[in-house]
Amino acid sequence: MAALERVSGLEPRSRTCAGYLTKADNLPGEDGVTEPDVRLMLTVAYDGTDFHGFAAQPGQRTVAGVLARAIEVVTGSRALIVCAGRTDAGVHAWGQVVHVDVPGRVSDPPLLANACNKMLAPEVVVRSAVEAPTGFHARRSASSRLYKYLLYQDAFPSPFMARRAWHVQSRLDLAAMEQATYSLLGEHDFTSFCRRPKPKRALNRTGDRAEVSLAEVSLVRRVIEARWRRLIPAVPNPSEAPTAPEAPTAPEAPTAPEAFLHGAFHDVSMLCFDIEASSFCHQMVRSVVSTLVEVGAGRKTAQDVVRFLEARDRSGTPPPAPPYGLYLWRVSYRSDPSARGGDPRGAASPR
Repeated sequence: MAALERVSGLEPRSRTCAGYLTKADNLPGEDGVTEPDVRLMLTVAYDGTDFHGFAAQPGQRTVAGVLARAIEVVTGSRALIVCAGRTDAGVHAWGQVVHVDVPGRVSDPPLLANACNKMLAPEVVVRSAVEAPTGFHARRSASSRLYKYLLYQDAFPSPFMARRAWHVQSRLDLAAMEQATYSLLGEHDFTSFCRRPKPKRALNRTGDRAEVSLAEVSLVRRVIEARWRRLIPAVPNPSEAPTAPEAPTAPEAPTAPEAFLHGAFHDVSMLCFDIEASSFCHQMVRSVVSTLVEVGAGRKTAQDVVRFLEARDRSGTPPPAPPYGLYLWRVSYRSDPSARGGDPRGAASPR
């Protein structure tokens, strides 16, 4: 038990077999009455390299698995993690949002976050923990998700960036890639860019009869924003024709991992693809990125992207980009005062 006390930093006023509680006066009384569960909203960052994705899987090390075990140690009760977006093996997150129901006696969410971080950091970090609004659901309440994909151009791959960004040797025409993103905006069927899910089972009742049928899952998604940015300017690309100066825009505040890469690898060309949508289907972002890189390399055109969308057939699109360049950056919710966040109980991650 002493080891757990050192790990968590909580006062062991009350103990359970799995951990300990935060307040002894919230334990069941003589009448056996306990407080109802409280739903917490956690914003989580993680390095996905050594995880078999986010979702819990039997016999596999996953982000949800280690996070649930840490919460169980602190609360002494079973933790069921529900996330805003399941990420694949090797994919990272800066603003993943989860909800978890904990006993009412766990009355200090930041203290719980701190205890989890002492067990899991730096591989997994709970960036914030607050009591969720009534009716909140990490996935169903979300209005949009923002992903970032990082790639860099250099003569040789970097051992320091191998887990963080995709190395692309080809010269890329950033203007052509940006032009090709326009066709992605709005609502489209992204079958050509997604791994087709298994049909869902549907129960149909007619009088006393019940039949089970299989229904295809819709891959229609609404893309709100899609753009390329050059984070670290390098030697000018001769394939990019000079353009008229753009109107000045306020720089985005650098946050990890962008700030780290910007400061540590200033001598390479670092590109970032931002895409925000109502939701995403499996491997959608990575497939879009690889196709746009083909456009930048001159092997595909912006019109090819339009044809891929219209074809609704994945067999003609390039293989997905590697997972290690992808980051779930932010999740927004319908109660947000603006599309980019605000109150932490409305925005999925702090600005």
